[in-house]
Amino acid sequence: LQTHGYEYDPVRQACKDIDECVIVTDACKGGMQCYNHFGGYLCLPPNAQIYVSSGDDQSQQSEEQNSPNPPVRPTVRPRRPMACSPGFTLDEQSCRDIDECTMGRHTCSQDQICYNTRGSFLCHCQPGYQKSSDRCVDRDECLLSHYCMHRCVNTPGSYYCECNSGYQLASNNHSCVDVNECQVSQPCQHQCYNLMGSFICQCNQGYELAPDSVSCVDIDECAFSTYMCQYACINSPGEYSCTCPEGYQLHGTRMCQDINECETGHECREEEMCWNYFGGYRCYPLNPCQEPYTRTSENRCVCQSTSVCRGLPQSVVYKYMSIHSERAIPADIFQIQATNIYPNTHNTFRIRAGNEGGEFFLRRSSNVSAMLVLIKSLVGPLELIVDLEMITYHTVTNYRTSSLLRLTIVVGPYTF
Repeated sequence: LQTHGYEYDPVRQACKDIDECVIVTDACKGGMQCYNHFGGYLCLPPNAQIYVSSGDDQSQQSEEQNSPNPPVRPTVRPRRPMACSPGFTLDEQSCRDIDECTMGRHTCSQDQICYNTRGSFLCHCQPGYQKSSDRCVDRDECLLSHYCMHRCVNTPGSYYCECNSGYQLASNNHSCVDVNECQVSQPCQHQCYNLMGSFICQCNQGYELAPDSVSCVDIDECAFSTYMCQYACINSPGEYSCTCPEGYQLHGTRMCQDINECETGHECREEEMCWNYFGGYRCYPLNPCQEPYTRTSENRCVCQSTSVCRGLPQSVVYKYMSIHSERAIPADIFQIQATNIYPNTHNTFRIRAGNEGGEFFLRRSSNVSAMLVLIKSLVGPLELIVDLEMITYHTVTNYRTSSLLRLTIVVGPYTF
């Protein structure tokens, strides 16, 4: 085994001699004895005498070498006792280091570590401590280069790292890595989105975040506005729905559309006609004519006898219409028009009956037509019968006749 004779001592931070006689197995062969010295070792016979030179021998040897006839040196010198430096002890014929640490001959305190050196020893503090005079005190690594990514916590003789909320220590115990809370704890009631050091919750459609930012509560869409639905709004978890009253059906998601019961099914008798209005239907006689009138066509009654019908309208026409409740006013709702136009005639129009509350006004449009105007808002359900009369004056014969339009107005129960 070859060595360089020295090794580095990290405690003293210096080179120290290697005792090859200890670490090298069978360093000397042939019965020779191993003797360590600085930087190497010697193999000498067991009966060799080892002595320590005081320096005189070297000067004497120098003088003998300079002499023209140097004397022959004796092969065996007189043996003198060997003296070892402090920290060494005489072992057979050499000085060996005393290990004060193992022999308990050191002065280190209990909280210190003894390191043996050649001829002496050193007292060092435990890891994480440093000397202050003769005592060992804790070294605050957090004030030095602790390499913690977030926070450093000092402890007696050591330290540890902590991470901010939303992070956790990596395997190196110094770095901090993000915690995916969405996978670890699933904190959100509905949807979870991980962020660096945190997370955010979102709710499904129809819900909103509660004050705790993780729970979801239902949104009452019906409380937002009365216009969410045309008739009635019904809230349910995560959604809402619109409903319509009897006689109507939902059109789209919020509008109500009248059901034409006369087409889908009604209970009118054979002698009756079904007439649909907003929100329902009514049954009216197929033949509304009463004496002395006779039916000549659908909804038209004529008095055939002039003498019997003196003072009465010559004809009566039955019409039906429906309007929404609370309709905006004023509103043109019905036009009356002469079916026959004769020369040399002049027509006037009036409301003969059914306008006791002053809800209507009849505006003359021309010689042959007039418009019924609603001037007061009507609230349904309500049925009104208004008689509109057209009086015809014959300017040549000075003859006057009249015809009547009996208008049945049904006001629906709702504004739609």
